[in-house]
Amino acid sequence: MTGGAEGVRRTRQRDAVLETLGERAEFVSAQELHALLAGSERAVGLTTVYRALRELDRAGLVDVVRDETGERLYLRRPTEEHRHYLICRDCGRSRAVDAGAVEAWAGRLAESTGFAELEHTLELSGVCGPCRSAQLCTPSPDMPGASSGRSTRSSS
Repeated sequence: MTGGAEGVRRTRQRDAVLETLGERAEFVSAQELHALLAGSERAVGLTTVYRALRELDRAGLVDVVRDETGERLYLRRPTEEHRHYLICRDCGRSRAVDAGAVEAWAGRLAESTGFAELEHTLELSGVCGPCRSAQLCTPSPDMPGASSGRSTRSSS
């Protein structure tokens, strides 16, 4: 493990969780990650997956966002710096955004209030271009042949 790994004790299970997250291009839930691990020779129990993710989050090795239901989703952090993401509400696709202004604001807020070790959570969501295009091309529900449901996340 690299980066903030000094604070995380290495175990076979944590290594498996971190490696599997590193193979994913998009955020995944703990349960999705558990299913991915169960389908491999690196099987890890669900409770252990949650525990490993909590430790990896504390060490700054993963980025965490919440979906529309409040479920925490995880992605291996590609750099040591804190990042923010824009998440598609339809398919779950994520995109890192330049958050320099947010980080600068948080720093000024800490200074002006006298707070130290300020932490923050910023949730940004919208509808990505491909999903928006699909919505524009989808017939309305009262038209014959219209789809009755829409995808909430993709697992690719």
